[in-house]
Amino acid sequence: MTEPRATATSDYVLAIDAGTTGIRCRAVYVDGRQSISSYREFTQYFPHSGWVEHDATEIWDAVVATFTDLVDRLGPPIVIGITNQRETVVAWDQATGQPIGRAIVWQDRRTAQTCSELESAGHLEKIRATTGLVLDPYFSGTKMAWILQQMEQEGQARPDSLALGTIDSWILWNLTGGEVFATDTSNASRTMLLDLATVTWSQEMCDLLGVPRELLPQVKPSSGLFGHTRGPQIPAGIPISGIAGDQQAALFGQACFAPGMAKNTYGTGSFILMNIGSTCPKPIDGLLSTVAWSIAQPDGSIVTTYALEASIFVTGAAVQWLRDGLELISSASAIEPLAASVPDSGGVVCVPAFTGLGSPWWDPYARGAIFGITRGTTKAHLARAVIESMALQTRDALEAMHHSSGQSLADLRVDGGASVMNVLLQMQADQLGITVRRPQDQETTSLGAAYLAGLAHGLWPDIDSLSAQWTQDAVFHPAPADSLERLAANALHHQWLEAVSRTRHWARPS
Repeated sequence: MTEPRATATSDYVLAIDAGTTGIRCRAVYVDGRQSISSYREFTQYFPHSGWVEHDATEIWDAVVATFTDLVDRLGPPIVIGITNQRETVVAWDQATGQPIGRAIVWQDRRTAQTCSELESAGHLEKIRATTGLVLDPYFSGTKMAWILQQMEQEGQARPDSLALGTIDSWILWNLTGGEVFATDTSNASRTMLLDLATVTWSQEMCDLLGVPRELLPQVKPSSGLFGHTRGPQIPAGIPISGIAGDQQAALFGQACFAPGMAKNTYGTGSFILMNIGSTCPKPIDGLLSTVAWSIAQPDGSIVTTYALEASIFVTGAAVQWLRDGLELISSASAIEPLAASVPDSGGVVCVPAFTGLGSPWWDPYARGAIFGITRGTTKAHLARAVIESMALQTRDALEAMHHSSGQSLADLRVDGGASVMNVLLQMQADQLGITVRRPQDQETTSLGAAYLAGLAHGLWPDIDSLSAQWTQDAVFHPAPADSLERLAANALHHQWLEAVSRTRHWARPS
């Protein structure tokens, strides 16, 4: 049944959620009614070992298709917010609007050697102090440098109008008909090119990585006017007033507005962010310092909020691997009942370091492994071990966050595709020894983008009004500290750490 078209006065914010595997456009109603969305997947390319690429034109086509689908059903939105897979880099010619090569995805490891060389040359400490990041191919800067080097090696002339940006910049540029080349502070803070304290591009970092500053987008607040849409592919004149990287948007959508509040998003990877307030943090071992968001104020000032982040590269992607790579399950939803059919993993430990290890290890040369297989091992044991790996990696990251920052969590707010699994969230509570809370609206990434845009447009008066929107769906309490469940959880974690140690540096060049 086709939904009725809205009246001429729109009452929703359109959130464009540009994820790693697809585009979701979502209508978030100001009055809290159930949202409506449209989704389209796009192709994943793996041209070489460790390389991951996307077709930027296909991404834009998916934006247009899902955007148009919602507008045809609901009428145009009041305002638009954008959230995106972070660190993925697009190069394009602003004169023609055509991408130059494929987008290099955040998971891509092709610049691991470059990062090792920079570290060997003694640049890590300066990079950490300036950007809050570590030397890892995960971040955008070395990907941008690789694109420029590749153009030079192939004898390809650099266009005068060359643009280097993340996915948000690519979508914004297309939405505005090429009028606005910009990014927000949260995405900029993931490039290894931003001075975290001043929230401006660092000339020193640009020079170090070989990325000319003039090729980068303008850095603007996450909540504030970026520009207006232009036709002909989409309706013209709609303001775009919010942009944030997907994990920062999820922190905002989870209403983690007070310092010390934290969330974990179980997506393709898992990303834990803790709000630490308006003071730029010093580098912390094993963790990232990042901009959570920045909000333009009525008086023209900008208030920036910072976060500590632990980045785990593979969680939900391991479920996709069971489905598509090993064909052990027919759908992602089949993993939970399969895992629940056995009381434990039968001694099997899976370390899904398919693209290296993130927080707190930061080892791009680690590789995946399965330990403890016996003749009695079944696909149910492997499924359970994969789910356990999500909870175990989260424990490693949160323990590093606690030990380094001194911040203790009373609870953890969770979202993302895998957060629907009750068995995972109970494992998580037992591993952490704290309460885990799941919200009713688990699409917190798009929700955060909508909130940032709506806040700038005056649809919500302030942060407190957004806090009131958060409602709990389920809560998972840890077993008592001296219970058999917690003793087993701790024993499993000890075994897990031994397995992780054996995957470290596996693919390091000899």
